[in-house]
Amino acid sequence: MAKSPKKIGDTARPEVPPADEIQAIVEGTHNDPFAVLGLHRGENGFVARCFIPGAEAVTACTLSGTVVGELKSVHPAGVFAGPVKLESQQPLRYRAARADAEWTVTDPYSFGPVLGPMDDYFVREGSHLRLFDKMGAHPLKHQGVEGFHFAVWAPNARRVSVVGDFNDWDGRRHVMRLRRDTGIWEIFAPDVRPGAAYKFEVIGKNGELLPLKADPYARRAELRPKNASVTAAELEQTWDDEAHRKHWASVDQRRQPVSIYEVHPGSWQRRDDGSMLTWDEMAKRLIPYCVDMGFTHIEFLPVTEHPYDPSWGYQTTGLYAPTARFGEPEGFARFVNGCHKVGLGVILDWVPAHFPTDAHGLRWFDGTALYEHADPRKGFHPDWNTAIYNFGRVEVLSYLINNALYWAEKFHLDGLRVDAVASMLYLDYSRKEGEWIPNEYGGRENLEAVRFLQQMNRLVYGSHPGIMTIAEESTSWPKVSQPVHEGGLGFGFKWNMGFMHDTLSYFSRDPVHRRYHHQEITFGLLYAFSENFVLPISHDEVVHGKGSMIAKMPGDDWQKFANLRSYYAFQWGYPGKKLLFMGQEFAQWSEWSEERSLDWNLLQYALHEGMRRLVRDLNFTYRSKPALHARDCEGEGFEWLIADDHDNSVFAWLRKAPGDKPVAVICNLTPVYHERYVVPLPSAGRWREILNTDAEIYGGSGKGNGGRVEAKGGPDGRATAALTLPPLAVIMLEQEN
Repeated sequence: MAKSPKKIGDTARPEVPPADEIQAIVEGTHNDPFAVLGLHRGENGFVARCFIPGAEAVTACTLSGTVVGELKSVHPAGVFAGPVKLESQQPLRYRAARADAEWTVTDPYSFGPVLGPMDDYFVREGSHLRLFDKMGAHPLKHQGVEGFHFAVWAPNARRVSVVGDFNDWDGRRHVMRLRRDTGIWEIFAPDVRPGAAYKFEVIGKNGELLPLKADPYARRAELRPKNASVTAAELEQTWDDEAHRKHWASVDQRRQPVSIYEVHPGSWQRRDDGSMLTWDEMAKRLIPYCVDMGFTHIEFLPVTEHPYDPSWGYQTTGLYAPTARFGEPEGFARFVNGCHKVGLGVILDWVPAHFPTDAHGLRWFDGTALYEHADPRKGFHPDWNTAIYNFGRVEVLSYLINNALYWAEKFHLDGLRVDAVASMLYLDYSRKEGEWIPNEYGGRENLEAVRFLQQMNRLVYGSHPGIMTIAEESTSWPKVSQPVHEGGLGFGFKWNMGFMHDTLSYFSRDPVHRRYHHQEITFGLLYAFSENFVLPISHDEVVHGKGSMIAKMPGDDWQKFANLRSYYAFQWGYPGKKLLFMGQEFAQWSEWSEERSLDWNLLQYALHEGMRRLVRDLNFTYRSKPALHARDCEGEGFEWLIADDHDNSVFAWLRKAPGDKPVAVICNLTPVYHERYVVPLPSAGRWREILNTDAEIYGGSGKGNGGRVEAKGGPDGRATAALTLPPLAVIMLEQEN
């Protein structure tokens, strides 16, 4: 009697799965192919099932090459199944063939998971502080096979696959395993090598196929305009910075000299053909330049991966990946190491306030508002047309906090300057009435963002004591740079935006009108010690039609340079840490553009070279005189000497530090030359002129006090000195004895 032919899913062949399951595998709609494919124990031993598109015959082998079974085709699209002679669960490798070719495939569905229950527990709790070692793509030898482990958070997705060069971007071949407790999908992809482009293919909760997504935790990315993630080996860097890191971990940063050179790495300098420098090329030029100029830190505009050059990096799609514009991540690590070897710190602009809505980015990641708020009143930023992170979600907080820890640990960064903090703190930021949702108490404060910033600062400082975090916060939010346990946000420093606005307003006025705006200089001292301030002359002041610093100054060319020299000396003599954007140290005339190099040719002209020399001397004076830096953030380090000479626009103050010689800063902010102008000083005796912005070496007229002045005591016990005050100039005096 003839036997009836076997059907797919026939009970006579238990190794063959049901027809609907096979069809789902072939169509890429099966959300758990691990339950079907791979190696499974049956009633009569092990069976193997695989999906290899294009194969006509498949032989199952162990990793060592031993043949354990010939699999039969159960679907013409490439599904094979059959019994195998094995005694235990283990990975399989298949020899696939068709008429014209033969190749091997290591079965991803024959491997167990990599993440464990403790990972699930810490992820759910929001306390996992090493997600950067677990999420994304990491090289791994798993169950005896080299490959990459991929993990991505997409709790509402129906199916997630990793696609890339290694599987012809076929979303059916590496469908990931869902860890239901956390919403994380993972898979070990055997034989994948570093340098492979990949993305995640996500089917959303409603069954829709989403645009391919870059890996939120990717450590490397393709060069724009491409936007795939790239598999990368674990970062290898031999660090030579123990002394540097030990120093900053052992001191009170508020009492150290901090002078920051703010740099856009794509336009500081370029090659002769206009292309961008690599990190190694930058190291050979930028590091020696900053050391020679006396800066203590380099602060980079965001170097995390971003698709659009004119965003300057502030609209980032890859928070964990140094941008491919300047080479591989190891190049950035070498750059930081090179800085540390010569005592330079490196600060990174960090953007946790918002993210761009590019289709390959975080927006609508699993078919739902996952990283952002669903309600545009909380989740959309009207100023930048970007999405706002959902700071109330544990997984989003973990993503961002782990990113801060990642840069500190893996790249040894000295600091994070957190962008747009004010936009995070206020629910009504840039919104009209009715366009925002009050907090649980009816207020405008974003309590979730406050908790995020406090937790980020607490954890970053707790694990990396040498680091500094700096807030760009433009309002009067209290205690930005106070410890969390005292009710503060926990930042180390805060940008003093009020100083920048008031002083730029003052110095851009014609000197004849400055007497009527005297308070723009004096007002800042009312709050100068309420926070640990950085005084920023940043990129924001030299873009969008604002012109360069030299172009803002009033008067003819000589007066413009004299005004800017006095402004810089005023800033370096004022209490607070210093920050200057690149190009302003040599008075670049043109407004900054990210499209081209700075105008370095200007240094052949005496006035521009003089400005550069002045900034250099200001840095070394500031660093070498404790009176000018050791009490930058404390009121005891400042004392007015002259605050009320409106008519002459003269200001004078004393900078002090316990046990060190005081320094007097005297500013004459009109073009009027004064002889024998009487300035009170704290004690009689000889005072040395340690800096004069009108010196000829800086491009000035050479007026001054011959290097020294004599302060004489009066009958009331106070001392005064009759000084020569050069026009539009600042001088600094230090007590000799």
